[in-house]
Amino acid sequence: MSEPDDAPIRYRVRHLTEYRYSNNVAVCQNQVRMQPVTGGNVTCEQTELSIAPEPTSRDEHIDYFGNRVITFSIEAIHKSLTVDVESIVAVSANITTDSQPSPQWETLLATSPNERHRPKIDEHRFGSPRITPADPYAKYAASSFSPQRSIIDAALDLTRRINADFKYDTTATTVATTTQEAFSLRAGVCQDFAHVEIACLRSMGLAARYVSGYLRTLPPPGKERLIGADESHAWVEVYAGDTIGWLGLDPTNACLVAADHIPVCIGRDYDDVSPMRGVVLGGGTNTLKVSVDVEPIADA
Repeated sequence: MSEPDDAPIRYRVRHLTEYRYSNNVAVCQNQVRMQPVTGGNVTCEQTELSIAPEPTSRDEHIDYFGNRVITFSIEAIHKSLTVDVESIVAVSANITTDSQPSPQWETLLATSPNERHRPKIDEHRFGSPRITPADPYAKYAASSFSPQRSIIDAALDLTRRINADFKYDTTATTVATTTQEAFSLRAGVCQDFAHVEIACLRSMGLAARYVSGYLRTLPPPGKERLIGADESHAWVEVYAGDTIGWLGLDPTNACLVAADHIPVCIGRDYDDVSPMRGVVLGGGTNTLKVSVDVEPIADA
């Protein structure tokens, strides 16, 4: 018997990060945000993080936004660092336009009617380290947000316009490119597209946040799936009222977020969710290799 279309999809995800250094590293300290947590439309069945060389110390905590964070240090001479994360998750389809009524976007400009959730929503209406709401973003977004239009229709229209107006170009920007620069260039990658859309939504007075995770990709017809060829991905969530909650939007692919999207971390922008950050003492120059593999798996 086949499963219903809305049955959760189970995935095995592996994210492998490898650093090689030209000189010895005496000490390194790092934070890792690559492990999913159960919540929303995701159930994390299993997750394991391996580090080589073996850390001198290792701690774990849940940050302000609910993300799982591993902090570790290696206080021994080494010339390489490997961080290997393997997880099994089940992802359900999100609420769609067919399953819930969508409120008009103007009704969401003030606060959530649910006072218990109000602070966690309102904090995403304002500026963050990488995103400053401004008139140019509001002017760009305005044509999508006509009076009395539903939040889903308006936000999805904006998502599609960004996809059409901005060129996906891996050479146009870097991880340090500002939102303003990406907006001016009309080019970038998923991180830039997400930052621009969040800037537009916040400039319209709406609550919007950044999501990092993975996207299941399908090989061309007749081709085998390439192991390790997937990538990290980023998208946007806009608050769409207490019934719908946070609505996922993917400007890189001009679509609503579905069960093909596997969320890992949420935050105000990329600075809150970067997969790995840290400092090293020594090391000279380094080379970085990242491999991501997203594999759908059958139920046991």
